[in-house]
Amino acid sequence: MKFTKDHEWVRLDGDVATVGISKHAADALGDVVFVETPEAGKTVSVGDSFAVVESVKAASDVYAPIAGEVIEGNAVLATAPETVNADAEGEGWFAKIKVSDASVLDGLMDRAAYDAYLTTL
Repeated sequence: MKFTKDHEWVRLDGDVATVGISKHAADALGDVVFVETPEAGKTVSVGDSFAVVESVKAASDVYAPIAGEVIEGNAVLATAPETVNADAEGEGWFAKIKVSDASVLDGLMDRAAYDAYLTTL
């Protein structure tokens, strides 16, 4: 699993990346009440806003940490947005993306680097 400074995570399985927000981000948002995930077929570039997460505190865009074509949005989140709070780095994923260039992952943080980054905030 790799992380961005914007608190997204990405896990690569072959040429498919599963993307979501970190536990830190979910905790900071508070109770998630709405999630808008991307439609299958949407093409995203690194840094594109591709999803929206709303909590009782704020609404936030979620940015693509990797480029490619969305093959699946997590439909569970439409009816159970609280899944993001319960399991942000597991069942609370936002999208699966068919990756166009996996080398982008080399520039992201691993868990240890992300945890160290969090101490600077």
